[in-house]
Amino acid sequence: MAPNSIHWFRKGLRLHDNPALREAVQGAATVRCVYFLDPWFAGSSNVGVNRWRFLLQCLEDLDSNLRKLNSRLFVIRGQPANVFPRLFKEWKISRLTFEYDSEPFGKERDAAIKKLAMEAGVEVIVKISHTLYNLDKIIELNGGQPPLTYKRFQTLISRLDPPEMPVETLSDTLMGSCITPISDDHGEKYGVPSLEELGFDTEGLPSAVWPGGETEALTRIERHLERKAWVANFERPRMNANSLLASPTGLSPYLRFGCLSCRLFYFKLTDLYRKVKKNSSPPLSLYGQLLWREFFYTAATNNPRFDKMEGNPICVRIPWDKNPEALAKWAEAKTGFPWIDAIMTQLRQEGWIHHLARHAVACFLTRGDLWISWEEGMKVFEELLLDADWSVNAGSWMWLSCSSFFQQFFHCYCPVGFGRRTDPNGDFIRRYLPVLRGFPAKFIYDPWNAPESVQAAAKCIIGLHYPKPMVHHAEASRLNIERMKQIYQQLSRYRGLGLLASVPSTNGNGNGGMMAYSPGEQQPGTNNNNNSHLPGVSVSSAAAGNGSGSILFNFDSEEQTGPSSVGQQQQQLHMLPKNPQQKNGKSPWDASVLFLFFLFFFLPHVTFSVSCRVVNNVHLFTTAVSLCLLTANRECKKSFLCLF
Repeated sequence: MAPNSIHWFRKGLRLHDNPALREAVQGAATVRCVYFLDPWFAGSSNVGVNRWRFLLQCLEDLDSNLRKLNSRLFVIRGQPANVFPRLFKEWKISRLTFEYDSEPFGKERDAAIKKLAMEAGVEVIVKISHTLYNLDKIIELNGGQPPLTYKRFQTLISRLDPPEMPVETLSDTLMGSCITPISDDHGEKYGVPSLEELGFDTEGLPSAVWPGGETEALTRIERHLERKAWVANFERPRMNANSLLASPTGLSPYLRFGCLSCRLFYFKLTDLYRKVKKNSSPPLSLYGQLLWREFFYTAATNNPRFDKMEGNPICVRIPWDKNPEALAKWAEAKTGFPWIDAIMTQLRQEGWIHHLARHAVACFLTRGDLWISWEEGMKVFEELLLDADWSVNAGSWMWLSCSSFFQQFFHCYCPVGFGRRTDPNGDFIRRYLPVLRGFPAKFIYDPWNAPESVQAAAKCIIGLHYPKPMVHHAEASRLNIERMKQIYQQLSRYRGLGLLASVPSTNGNGNGGMMAYSPGEQQPGTNNNNNSHLPGVSVSSAAAGNGSGSILFNFDSEEQTGPSSVGQQQQQLHMLPKNPQQKNGKSPWDASVLFLFFLFFFLPHVTFSVSCRVVNNVHLFTTAVSLCLLTANRECKKSFLCLF
């Protein structure tokens, strides 16, 4: 007897490349496609109106596409565990299909539903299609543990077979004789609700910048792939003023909701690359954002505490400050830094910001200026970002706050200089902060430095019409870099993390050597000298804001990351001093020491990388002893000798 099927949509809101949906209709007498809306979740503040609107548009588009196949989408209010037993009986269901969910809470939910289905005599079919790879195979290949460096992850997937090809889009032919029973009151009972029905006030809500749905996603991917020159040369698009605005070829929200198959995107990129490059094999870097997505999914799949600091085995426990007032100013775009406030305004209005803009506001909230936990920022992004994904969102925030995966805490985004280099004229600021529209480009990123006459002419008095800066960036970032340095020094004592060169307390511009204010930019109380010739920093990197005058060398093997293994013990770090000082106000590292280190160590080892794998121990020991003799700093000696 032909089965009666239910296909359960969660993510994967599409008809193309949906293997679980294909299984539902294969040889079936009837099929019903369901989506569950949790009434409690609809009223939660965890998801903002833009995300809800995008989801509802996805569901409307899915229902529209199913109608073309004489089917419909059944939107059901309630919890799946409470509703499924009734549906199994009422619809005489014998087959349930759904897409595999790799996230811990999803796996727990699905295990409970499988048990209910088994008790009801319902066959369950689960297919992987939200990720390129079977994440369990990656973990198995890595000895049962998720890889915690991107390099290791790339090594592992290079040993796997390529991702499976996308399956055929659901069509009349595939539907065959399978039908969907539809009642006359289907719209009333199972229709897609409106925002108003879910309790949202839509008065004054601007039109969607990102329309949801599979139809829009497929249109966008064709536009995206028309950029053949970019694919052919694989040049990363340069950051400029236009980059900051929502692009008609942007795909991230569609991948997050599964309106667009990641496998379809992967193979379309591959085909185009081979056509342009005459059948040469594409590099892994071509799939950059797709693979980062897989990396974070893999890291999170067996870690239910991945979005928490406490109890998270890969996260450093940093003693962040609790400051609700400062957090609110950041989230509500009232920091007094136009670059930060414009980004947060765009996020709240449109539900999307450029990935480097995300870096800027995340750094400002955490290790850069406010010293507030990444968990708080993650929650704001979860509410506002259309493409906020549990694994990727949490992983990115841990990364950007130097809580896991990434250790270069001395790289700090300047809330003035970064924006000024990206959009010198300040058009982005004027678009999202019209109160500052009257300021000339010279002062639009630091309007507090504008003379009173300029502020009056702009009809915006700083402190009255627009807030003053909530922190002194140069001082705050210098203090926070020192805090991070001490944290990593403590970690190095626990496991020999590597070599941490001290952060200078001052340099030519008086800002602690971090990426604070570029040449020509000034905050009250800071010198304005050129910082482009810091020790160990090239002119180009200083201009780009990537130099700090301090260096972190990681001598761990490739398979490890700095904070990751330490997190296994969840060591509690000591509270840090409020006003860290260095002896004599100088770094224990001077240019001569760094020069000798590079001369004796790097030149004989051309293959040396940040994760050093092959080292001549005798030569390294000789070099370490030489350097210890050159410096009177005991901590430096200990750092070197811990390598052995």
